[in-house]
Amino acid sequence: MGFEFDAGTIRGLGTLVVAIAFIGLSLWVFNNRRNAEFEQARLLPFADEPTATPSDAQEAPATRSNRP
Repeated sequence: MGFEFDAGTIRGLGTLVVAIAFIGLSLWVFNNRRNAEFEQARLLPFADEPTATPSDAQEAPATRSNRP
């Protein structure tokens, strides 16, 4: 009277776990209370690099020599 786990049952349970994880992650990401946390992270790709100081701009660029 035991329940046997065949390949179809295991695949179905795996699909169920992935679906629950997807729904949970979607609810977490699109929760309005998290907007403040994600506001700064949303702009990270557009963050400027630090500006160069005037002394850095006057240095010659480093090059490799082609001489043996």
